[in-house]
Amino acid sequence: MWLPYILNRIMTRGLMPALKSGPADSPHSAWAERAILAHKNAVENLVVFAPLVIATHILGMGTSLTAQMCMVYFIARLAHYIIYTAGISVLRTLIFAVSFVAQLILALNLLV
Repeated sequence: MWLPYILNRIMTRGLMPALKSGPADSPHSAWAERAILAHKNAVENLVVFAPLVIATHILGMGTSLTAQMCMVYFIARLAHYIIYTAGISVLRTLIFAVSFVAQLILALNLLV
């Protein structure tokens, strides 16, 4: 997820200035700014998703449903990144909700 906006940084600043500078030193393209935010959002949500999957595995509570929810989560997060970067806000929110529901089902599986 970081590669597109890093390439944008190199293209807008040049290779050496991009290597020396921080993310806020000069502006990115609008799509690259959205890609950075989408990447941060993905990392923040991984902090919730990863423990759910690890706990499911360690406790031996994996089922075909939990495997499907992991796939749904992955596809939804990938779609979220693409849609967020493209700037389609309503669809971005809906696809985020899909990934949240997948996490919720994983959590409920652990509690039941």
